[in-house]
Amino acid sequence: MPAETQIQKLVATASKEADERDPAYLKIRDVIYQACGIYHSEEKLYLLAAACRRRMNSGKAKDARQYLDLISSPATRVIELRELLNEITIGETCLFRSPPQLNALQNVILPELIATRSSIGLRKLRIWSAGCSTGEEPYTLAMFLLEQTEKQLKGWTFDITATDLNDRSIETCKAGIYGDYAVRNTSDLYKRKYFTRADGGKLQVNNEVKARVTFSRLNLSDDSKMLFMKGMDLIFCCNVLIYFDVASKRKVVQHFYSNLQSPGYFFLGHAESLYQVTDQFRLVHLPGTTTYLKPVPGSEGVAKP
Repeated sequence: MPAETQIQKLVATASKEADERDPAYLKIRDVIYQACGIYHSEEKLYLLAAACRRRMNSGKAKDARQYLDLISSPATRVIELRELLNEITIGETCLFRSPPQLNALQNVILPELIATRSSIGLRKLRIWSAGCSTGEEPYTLAMFLLEQTEKQLKGWTFDITATDLNDRSIETCKAGIYGDYAVRNTSDLYKRKYFTRADGGKLQVNNEVKARVTFSRLNLSDDSKMLFMKGMDLIFCCNVLIYFDVASKRKVVQHFYSNLQSPGYFFLGHAESLYQVTDQFRLVHLPGTTTYLKPVPGSEGVAKP
């Protein structure tokens, strides 16, 4: 490597490290936390700084202090903060990411929900994919449940509400176009049955699947909006709460609990738990996975694996 190029890289690295030590980022972190509950620890502050720099590089501000003013000013706060949240909530996932959860649904949870809902004359399921990223999870659930309508859910209907904080992710969801990486776990049968060909060798979710999912932007820390998510039978919030501190988790999880029917089930990512968050749910161990049950008041209500 030429000496001049090496010196330029060293200077750039030193400048970046100095920028990340700017105390303005701590105040930006507080603004984000108050807005949506996402918390950047000291060890993760560099990720926040990188997201801010991407916004600053678009000509929005010269440094972190100026950018802090931008997201604090009444004239620019709403629009710019929303753009910053788009930068820091970029997720990576794929279709059919968690087969053990689907197996648990098919073999244990759906039979219980069918029995309890049928006993009171209901033949419809409502599912919420909270923090749905670019749509792979809700579309997976839609395809899975469409298959079940030919089996144990014959004569039933279902709808899936999918929400995320990121505007760009929601647009990707609505398009429903995925490349090889996103569909790597999807069987050839499902590809033929539930997708059409798109440009560049990609696959697009077909209209039958899209009709079962409604996408919208939702901030999980927005109490007023969370109150309108009532009547859910299943809630999935996988690998989302890892970005929240304990106080924010407790607040959001309380909404999830309130919005579930009894019995109802709440799924987290495979490495997540509600330990020290809440004891209202009942942990249920199933083959290859776990879930959380909101039991019927006064009953054991524990699904048997």
